[in-house]
Amino acid sequence: MDSSGDEVAAGAGAGAAGTKKKPPVAAKGKAAGKGKAAGSKASASAKESSLLKQKSPAEFFAENKNIAGFDNPGKSLYTTMRELVENALDSAESISELPDIEITIEEITKSKFNTMIGLVDRERVDEALYDDFESEKAREKRLAKEARFQETQAKNAALGKKVKEAPAVRGKGRGEAAFFKVTCKDNGRGMPHDDIPNMLGRVLSGTKYGLRQTRGKFGLGAKMALIWSKMSTGLPIEIRSSMKGQTYVSFCRLDIDIHKNVPHVHLHEKRENKTHWHGAEIQVIIEGNWTTHRSKILHYMRQMAVITPYAQFLFRFLSDAADKSLTIKFARRTDVMPPVPLQTKHHPSAVDLLLIKRLIAETTKQNLLQFLQHEFVNISKSHAERLIGEMGPDFSPKMTVKSLTSQQLVRIHQLFRQAKFDDPSGNCLSPAGEYNLRLGIIKELHPDMVATHASSPQVFEGHPFIVEAGISIGGKDVKQGINVFRFANRIPLLFEQGADVITRTAAKRINWNSYKINQHQDKIGVFVSIVSTKIPFKGTGKEYIGDDITEISSAVKSALKQCCLQLKSKIVKKLQARERQDRKRNLNRYIPDVARAIMETLVEVADESPPKRPRYDKEDEELLEKINSQEVTEMTFKDCLTQHVEQVDYEMALDYAMQSGVSEEPREAIYLSSLEGSYKFVDFQSPVFVFRFIP
Repeated sequence: MDSSGDEVAAGAGAGAAGTKKKPPVAAKGKAAGKGKAAGSKASASAKESSLLKQKSPAEFFAENKNIAGFDNPGKSLYTTMRELVENALDSAESISELPDIEITIEEITKSKFNTMIGLVDRERVDEALYDDFESEKAREKRLAKEARFQETQAKNAALGKKVKEAPAVRGKGRGEAAFFKVTCKDNGRGMPHDDIPNMLGRVLSGTKYGLRQTRGKFGLGAKMALIWSKMSTGLPIEIRSSMKGQTYVSFCRLDIDIHKNVPHVHLHEKRENKTHWHGAEIQVIIEGNWTTHRSKILHYMRQMAVITPYAQFLFRFLSDAADKSLTIKFARRTDVMPPVPLQTKHHPSAVDLLLIKRLIAETTKQNLLQFLQHEFVNISKSHAERLIGEMGPDFSPKMTVKSLTSQQLVRIHQLFRQAKFDDPSGNCLSPAGEYNLRLGIIKELHPDMVATHASSPQVFEGHPFIVEAGISIGGKDVKQGINVFRFANRIPLLFEQGADVITRTAAKRINWNSYKINQHQDKIGVFVSIVSTKIPFKGTGKEYIGDDITEISSAVKSALKQCCLQLKSKIVKKLQARERQDRKRNLNRYIPDVARAIMETLVEVADESPPKRPRYDKEDEELLEKINSQEVTEMTFKDCLTQHVEQVDYEMALDYAMQSGVSEEPREAIYLSSLEGSYKFVDFQSPVFVFRFIP
């Protein structure tokens, strides 16, 4: 075994000695194999890394347009109009200018649209290629069905039965696309010339970010309309803008590079401002559907006129068909505007770890004590010192806030969640006001009676909110039953009504009968407006407020109950007044019969022979003498009884008024035009009137 082992070893050695160049070749081959494996791993890794892609914000919203309310052409037309109107309101209110807004939706036919983009119309060559093609067999089947229907209707007409209208024939296809030019013009702040491209052509960039009450839901505004325009028509939007005091009007035509989320400017220039106009005018051409969302658009405008009676809206729909065109003007009813919402600081109980890190990165304060005092609300110097002492020995008031470790930040966050803080005030909020809400309801609905109530500021999850409510009875264009009008940060909410806290509260948590209101027969308008620095919307479309926040649902219920109590008092007074009128009417009905009976009785007594003993006192004898002399007649008794009924009715009404503390019926609200010219004034507001003091 040893010899064989030696031979093998010797052979191996001889082989190695005889072929000196082979081992390096083998080694090289082995090394090459390793290199090949390493190269394949690198290429696989590169291939995997190439699978990772990024999307710009514009690309994300373009692919998920339903999140922003662009579910279909009809909803897209509605959302585009709504976004432009709300931007216009914000712009005018930011400079305390009474909003004057013009909205125009112009229908563009397919042939006109093709002419605009330089496309020549072509007639169909292969009819069967189209989705709305009807085969011969399907046509025969449809005609046979129509013939049977007409035959049945003829028989019903002969028998005197009700004749139904022929059902509308609907094609199988999706139909031709409809295009609309949407234009919104306002008298607001306008936009700086150099900022226009980024303000409208870059998604998630704007002036409304920060902790404040805002109308926007996503910070998209007209940008999403631009994206939808690019997706549906490929046409750019046009903007005209001028700020106060500018001698020029900025004109910009642009679209958006969706993949890069940057504006693509076609034309950007300054033009002469001959009329000294200030504001903005945005024009966009999109695909839409006016037929399906006409009622929603008009309903939105009507509700916006209710919640903003200090604004004037001119809405126009233009079409080649004259019967489809319409113009509606929602006139201004008051010049009392809500204050501009103020930006506020974060409440400690409402912040998360990420927000704390961002505040530290942006703060200009050097130490922890100053940071706590100035970056959060309701933390005084003494309170901040107590909080720092509670954080532990690793913290001190003078420590640099930028030097805090991740563990220390977690400790601050945990303490914020557990510590007790005063609730934030509602000074930063800007509700519509009871006065404006009442005026808006009266202006648009013309109800028989209305009641309003505004709650004091309340808090949920560290965010202040105010609930304003109004309930109306009767009015024009109001259906029987409960009609709910919902507002969040002074914008109407029209979709997904059934799951909303306002709808559920009005339908299930208010006992209407106990307030003398019939929820099935009376025309009831329920108006609730919620304003907050954070509206707890539910769902991707942010169209309703959830019913899972106890503080909000309780505040809504309380506000509606207060309105119901006011209405109950008015309804009771109305019922009592009606009872008095009925009683007075009934008494007046019997006055002629009673007067005749009294007269006949007294005539009989007067005609009797004089008694031996006096039976009547002196006054009765004088009355009988007047009867005989016809000085007192039946008409005399009628007049006396009528005066007595009037006196009793007046005394009962006066007695009721003294008990209830009301001396007269409420008078109808009037609107007085403001004085011309500019002047300083101070408003003293009440739920039902505003007293303006002009020094």
